[in-house]
Amino acid sequence: MNTGDYINIQPSELKFPFELRKQSSCSLQLTNKTDKYVAFKVKTTNPKKYCVRPNAGIILPSSASNITVTMQAPKEAPPDMQCKDKFLIQSVVAPDGTTSKDISAELFNKGDGKVVDEFKMRVVYIFANPPSPVPEGSEEGSPPRTTGVDDGSQNFALFDAVSRSLEEPKEKSSQAWSNVSKLTEEKDAALLKNHKLRQELELLRKEASGRQGGGFSVLFVVLVGLIGVLIGYLVKKT
Repeated sequence: MNTGDYINIQPSELKFPFELRKQSSCSLQLTNKTDKYVAFKVKTTNPKKYCVRPNAGIILPSSASNITVTMQAPKEAPPDMQCKDKFLIQSVVAPDGTTSKDISAELFNKGDGKVVDEFKMRVVYIFANPPSPVPEGSEEGSPPRTTGVDDGSQNFALFDAVSRSLEEPKEKSSQAWSNVSKLTEEKDAALLKNHKLRQELELLRKEASGRQGGGFSVLFVVLVGLIGVLIGYLVKKT
């Protein structure tokens, strides 16, 4: 935190998440530590690169003002991720009842015993996606807590578990196909047996019909013969 006669500034640095072709923002809070009206103004060495809202204003006694600083999307990364841009925040006591519209450059001119507080702030880039942290229990330059043998055992156990999980569905699928094939064969055998039984039954029906037809013809001939003999006997007798 930066502190002066009139205001406190938090944080003490402007930290921007750095990502190519993407703009980023950070916030500042200015707190009036007096019982008077305080005017502030924000300046930068690279005004085309940053947008400050608001860049000037009035802070009422024992109050605070929030400022948002937006950095335009960078097209390339600077060497060593170092930024040379600087910000300057000026603050001065203003007459009671002063508004933001009343702020002018003359208000921050030094002279006639006027005290103008000035704070210089640097810009710091931070990675938008920080690298993964070092595993717990390990130090830089030292191997992780888990040894290569342990890793090999864990990998083998994992591979074995995955293999079993893959083989179980295959075994179940093979057994299911075997059952389906067996049922299909039994069905075909039953249909074939049923067809043979139907053929045999039809043959028996034909044989029975033929036998009935032949018996009826012989009986008819015998009856006709008996009738003929009887008629001939009656004719002779008369």
